[in-house]
Amino acid sequence: MAKKTLKVNGLTIPVTSVPTVVVGAGAAGMNCAVQLVKFWRSRGVKNPQDKVLVVTGGLALGASRMSGSDKQTYYKMGTSPRVPDTAEDFAKTLTAFGCCHGDNALIEGICSLRGFYHLVEAGVPFPHDPFGAFIGYKTDHDPYERATSAGPKTSKFMAECLQAEARRMGVGIVDKRPVAKFLTSGEGAKKRIVAMVCFDMDRLSRTNPGLHVYVAENFVLAAGGPGELYQTTVYPRGQYGIHGAALAAGLEACNLTESQYGLASIQFRWNVSGTYMQVIPRLFSTDADGRDEREFLTEYFDDMGSMATNIFLKGYQWPFDAQRITERRSSLIDMAVHVETVVRGRRVWMDFLRNPVGPREWGAFRLDALGAEALDYLRATGAMQKTPLERLRHMNPPAIEIYAENGIDLAREPLEIAVCAQHNNGGFCVDKWWRSNLAGTFVIGEMAGTHGVKRPGGSALNAGQVGAMRAAEYIACAAPAAAPAPATRAAVREGLAALLAEPVFAQGRAARGKSAVRPTPAEAMDEIRVRMTRCGAHLRSQAAARKALDDALRQYRDLREGGMRLPTPKALRDAVGTLQQCLTHVAMLKAICGLFERGAGSRGSHCVLADDGIEMHPKLLDPETGKPYRFRPENEALRNSILCVRYDERAADLFSLRDEAPRPVPNRQVAFEPAWTEYREGTIFTV
Repeated sequence: MAKKTLKVNGLTIPVTSVPTVVVGAGAAGMNCAVQLVKFWRSRGVKNPQDKVLVVTGGLALGASRMSGSDKQTYYKMGTSPRVPDTAEDFAKTLTAFGCCHGDNALIEGICSLRGFYHLVEAGVPFPHDPFGAFIGYKTDHDPYERATSAGPKTSKFMAECLQAEARRMGVGIVDKRPVAKFLTSGEGAKKRIVAMVCFDMDRLSRTNPGLHVYVAENFVLAAGGPGELYQTTVYPRGQYGIHGAALAAGLEACNLTESQYGLASIQFRWNVSGTYMQVIPRLFSTDADGRDEREFLTEYFDDMGSMATNIFLKGYQWPFDAQRITERRSSLIDMAVHVETVVRGRRVWMDFLRNPVGPREWGAFRLDALGAEALDYLRATGAMQKTPLERLRHMNPPAIEIYAENGIDLAREPLEIAVCAQHNNGGFCVDKWWRSNLAGTFVIGEMAGTHGVKRPGGSALNAGQVGAMRAAEYIACAAPAAAPAPATRAAVREGLAALLAEPVFAQGRAARGKSAVRPTPAEAMDEIRVRMTRCGAHLRSQAAARKALDDALRQYRDLREGGMRLPTPKALRDAVGTLQQCLTHVAMLKAICGLFERGAGSRGSHCVLADDGIEMHPKLLDPETGKPYRFRPENEALRNSILCVRYDERAADLFSLRDEAPRPVPNRQVAFEPAWTEYREGTIFTV
């Protein structure tokens, strides 16, 4: 690791050179750093810990550290001693709903237990039985019992245990370094990222933008999803991601149309899936001041048994799903919450002190009136207590404790909820080694677009571990380790000069104070969040998406050309982050419009609204028309086409689109001896 300085435009800018930089300090990023050291060490490399550096905008931030649900799920191949499972079956599950590459899916199955047992050895407390078997259960979109959990903080345990392992190895971790820009050299197939410009938040001041440059041969992007794009979101606060910077550098994205949405608490951002719903709490709404309680779900169901059973089913049918709205199924609850909160301007609450309440003619709530699936589950778990809180305390005490730790006592107060954005199933295009389209840049974790339209709950945690392992193996065993070339130094100097000349730097610093007419970063972000929640979330229409894209393009050009008003010196970082977010939401809206042009219907976790579509429910009224919401069913032909998005400054909408067929699940069978030869000679990295 080498440290120098570079003088550009009168500023002295520190430069750190290291073979590999991992961007992001969550469970995926930390695992990649750990695996790199292990692979290098196994190959006899001296001081391997000095060849990798973890750089993060916030060590304690991010989805791994700050998000979860009742028993946050880790999805892997089955470990039951009685139920057989194969990697091919695993891959079939991941690819079942389309737009998912078969080679990535197969690898995630093959390597899942390798990644899982590494976490066990690192100290993540996954439970096993007296014989050593790790017990499984079913999660959403899961035909097997592949899921396991270490409780509500599963991903937090993962990130912390892997960070501790990285620390023990001596891996350097640099905190408070949010990404400003990636600098590139070359064109076409020879284009690559040569450096990353970050803000050093401890040095940023009125006279110094506090930039720090990291030059590397390999970059591993593991900075999570763009959660701050949405107004109603369960992503942890401050989860911006670096999609905008990666898109501007030339990385190609895919499946940006596919996100998960579902019910979550909004005071403390947390998914209310699993046992939160399986204990069947009362759901009610109030006016904006918390008065005028109303049992709003009774509008949509015919009897207590049906309503209560569907509340239960929301536990493992948590993501909003267009296919589960009609015939009074579980996603009708999401739509009912949407109508209460967005259309009627009310607030919705979960009450664990009382069972569901219906009109007098329905009679009182009774557990024995539940559907067989719900009743059998509650009996099997011994959760037949009188109140939801007692049932929750019996089944999952940590689910209560996580709220208590965040100032919410479920034994004393209800929990406010809304339909929230939770996870982007899309991301950046990667191959079977998690390489992007730019040589030397790898993408792992939520940033990697490996999930397709739907995924089993918890498969994202497995994908992050497997992708980290694959990227690390390739870098350690097959990637070049040359020193930065003279062309790299020229690209860094030119890139820095161009960055400092951008209006957000040049004009923004001169525009501090209240007199400037430009928006602040916070004001600009509010506009982005409202637009994405209204037009790019769980309910979509073609006309609204096109208008949103036009408005997003206008906003991006205005911000980029006119800069922003910066109330404080450190708002420069917020302004750059806002520009990145603005570009990201342009890309997502461009993809949504592109999917509409290809004949999109409702799929995954979003509904396509259409006047000639299927009626959701006669009492679910669209405020625009006053008529019942109608949605277009899925166009299943589009399962065989992945929509890819690439930044193109010459394009009218700033992005170009292309369609790619999903790569099939490999069926390559090689005898042991030739396979051994491939491994010894390193040709596994080229076949």
